[in-house]
Amino acid sequence: MPKSSRSEIRGVARDCLKIAIKAPPEKGKANQELIKFLSKKLRIPKSEINIISGLKSRRKEILLKANEDILKLINAGN
Repeated sequence: MPKSSRSEIRGVARDCLKIAIKAPPEKGKANQELIKFLSKKLRIPKSEINIISGLKSRRKEILLKANEDILKLINAGN
C-alpha cells in the first residue's frame, strides 16, 4: 500500500505479507522504500533484496538471499 502515513507490516493474507509504504507510487519511489524497509527489518543489505515481479503493481514478488536467521525474523513477526 503506497503513500501510507508510515511504512509498516500490516499482517499476512493468503500467504502474502502485507506491507504499507510511506513513499508515493511514482518513479520507483515506493519500490525503493520497500527495499529499504525490508533491509532494515530483516537486517540484511539492500543488495540482497530483489523485486522480481510487480514493479508497477501493488502485489510484488520479492527474492531474498535468505538464511535461517531471516526466516526466524519473518516467522516471529518482526
